[in-house]
Amino acid sequence: MPDRDALDRHLDSVLIGGREPFTPVISDYDPAWPSRFVDLEARIRSALGAAALAIEHIGSTSVPQLAAKPIIDVLVVVTDVEDETTFVPPMVDAGFMLRVREARHRMFRTPGRDVHIHVYSRGDQAIADYLDLRDWLRIDESDRTRYADVKRELAQRSWSDMNHYADAKSAVIQAVLGRARAWRTSSAS
Repeated sequence: MPDRDALDRHLDSVLIGGREPFTPVISDYDPAWPSRFVDLEARIRSALGAAALAIEHIGSTSVPQLAAKPIIDVLVVVTDVEDETTFVPPMVDAGFMLRVREARHRMFRTPGRDVHIHVYSRGDQAIADYLDLRDWLRIDESDRTRYADVKRELAQRSWSDMNHYADAKSAVIQAVLGRARAWRTSSAS
């Protein structure tokens, strides 16, 4: 499995603390998730101040009616993700642990592993992708259902790392993201 081997080599080079076995738990949508994000947004804003150019609720917990792992995903936009001095120490001081350090992306999480904070530089394509996917899933019931079904199916297995689970969802995410980009482009016209 060359793709899995390549992914494992990549994970071994970017994960702080190494790979961790993972068995997904998919929950029905919880209306408390947006409130949890609001609290996190205030905590991050307090830690980073003006260094946080944007803070957005992303991922499945940001989409009403979508089943999800009960992990709040947050997108933080900074001027330059490579300039860690502007955001890593304040995030660590605020109780977040740096988990992923890869080119163009940093990811923090809480000790309880119930929050993932993804940090990108202003203008990175990943920012638009996260927002397009979120916004599309909020309005398109068919893709929302399709995505939930895939997640529930994949949750029947144990994974050697959460990133393997995420990789297994990539085909459906790319298909949905294609429709989301087309929608965003047509709605911008």
